[in-house]
Amino acid sequence: MRMVEMEENEEMEMMEMELQRRRYERVRRMASGNAVVVFSLSGCCMCHVVKRLLFGLGVGPTVYELDLESGGDEIQAVLFQLLMTTSNSGAGGGAVVPVVFVGGKLLGGLEKVMSCHINGTLVPLLKQAGALWL
Repeated sequence: MRMVEMEENEEMEMMEMELQRRRYERVRRMASGNAVVVFSLSGCCMCHVVKRLLFGLGVGPTVYELDLESGGDEIQAVLFQLLMTTSNSGAGGGAVVPVVFVGGKLLGGLEKVMSCHINGTLVPLLKQAGALWL
């Protein structure tokens, strides 16, 4: 009986790992679909700031409003994990959104985007990714 329980537990763990892998793969595909991708919530003021900054610079990011997206909660969970495992991502005290990808690579949250803008590294990143032509 004990052996059967162990096998069932292992099988459930394997299924959970596969499900998690699929979630990460979905986020990877979404994040690499355009030069700049913003994961957002439609009513989030911090997300609005990031989107306005990018639009103001002449960037047309792909924006995923996770509260309107199928599986948005799962995507937020993956983004949270990515932000927590990436140093200097600017997660902003645990805020999950906004999350910005440039050239398919995680840039970070609001703090990181604003910091790059202020120190002058954002525009070169956007140019390198093909999001700006100026």
